[in-house]
Amino acid sequence: MTDADDPTSSLLSPRIIRLERGLMEVEGVTPGKDFVLYPGGGHAWDWAEHGTRHDPGIQPGDVRELLGRGAEVVVLSLGMDRRLRIAPPTLELLREAGAEVHVDETPAAVELYNTLTAGPRPVGGLFHSTC
Repeated sequence: MTDADDPTSSLLSPRIIRLERGLMEVEGVTPGKDFVLYPGGGHAWDWAEHGTRHDPGIQPGDVRELLGRGAEVVVLSLGMDRRLRIAPPTLELLREAGAEVHVDETPAAVELYNTLTAGPRPVGGLFHSTC
């Protein structure tokens, strides 16, 4: 498959334009507190969908969506106070998929994500704007 045949090759990931504790604004997406962002769009992150909790953390199902939507670079935020963990099977899934993974507290993760969206590789991320 060439880039011209790949529907995700020309899709840009939406930039995060504002971050406050408990509130994020993302280009083209209704404001909220937690987000799933990927090439071509994003939506509110429903933790209950895949059983995400602060501990054991971000679940494989959450990142499967990012990979399925074409993300090759994945940014995972740990929350403003670094309370959100990442379940080990999630990191294993990303490693097996060959994704470039970045993990940091939310303000730093947002800054990095916005920088990466201007780069050549498709970017996705999971962002938690509270604890």
